[in-house]
Amino acid sequence: MADTIAVLSLKGGTGKTTTVRTLADVLRRVGLDVLAIDLDPQGNLSDYFDVPADAAPTIADVLSGDAKVKAAEHDGIVPASPILAEVERAMSGRMGRELVLKKALRDARRQHDVVLIDCPPALGLLTVNGLVAADWALISSEAQYFALQGVQGALEVIEQAKEYYNAGLEFLGVVMNIADMRTVHSRDAYEQLKEAFAEKVFDSVIRSSIAYAESAERATSILDYRPDLGADYVALADEVLARIGQDAARRRLQPLRAEATS
Repeated sequence: MADTIAVLSLKGGTGKTTTVRTLADVLRRVGLDVLAIDLDPQGNLSDYFDVPADAAPTIADVLSGDAKVKAAEHDGIVPASPILAEVERAMSGRMGRELVLKKALRDARRQHDVVLIDCPPALGLLTVNGLVAADWALISSEAQYFALQGVQGALEVIEQAKEYYNAGLEFLGVVMNIADMRTVHSRDAYEQLKEAFAEKVFDSVIRSSIAYAESAERATSILDYRPDLGADYVALADEVLARIGQDAARRRLQPLRAEATS
């Protein structure tokens, strides 16, 4: 069964989608079969993977029961579209609404090594579905003074999903994105997170750079566009693989790490 990781943040602009996109790239380059799920009606992850706007079926069709995940997979991603917001509203009146994605992914989890779920930046039924379907929850946090409150809010959502719907859900950790560790501001934000969540805060910090937006516009991985920045995500992938027990894949990261830092 695939290790399934829901990546979430309760606000936009924290680098969450870039984290899903780039982790998928790194893990695929070490031989893992990765399925990415775009659970955000904005469809930014789908754009980042250069999925055509008229691609069909999408995750909206999967959640509506009109398509299987396999049919909605486009080159390793199940894309989203704005209609997903309407599907979320329709789901709210269904019995077992929190379990829809979990059930839909049952077969897909047998066919892949890792499933990455990009949750929308809000507390709603789609985010809850992402957490209920996952083994692990990874929080993306921006390097700001209010980062601690944002992470605490996301962690409360994780704990509620665990208590009521998914006893096997584990908090994988929090990664600090869009950081400039040369500034006191970013260093203080990181230390606040460390003080509150200790070893759950990843050592790897993702540097801020306009290159991420540029690579997204070109639908190109940061690993190819700016390998020096990609090194941050290779280091993060190393920590993620260690925490989920994928030791063999972790060993295969070493050549990629050497390439990114050369």
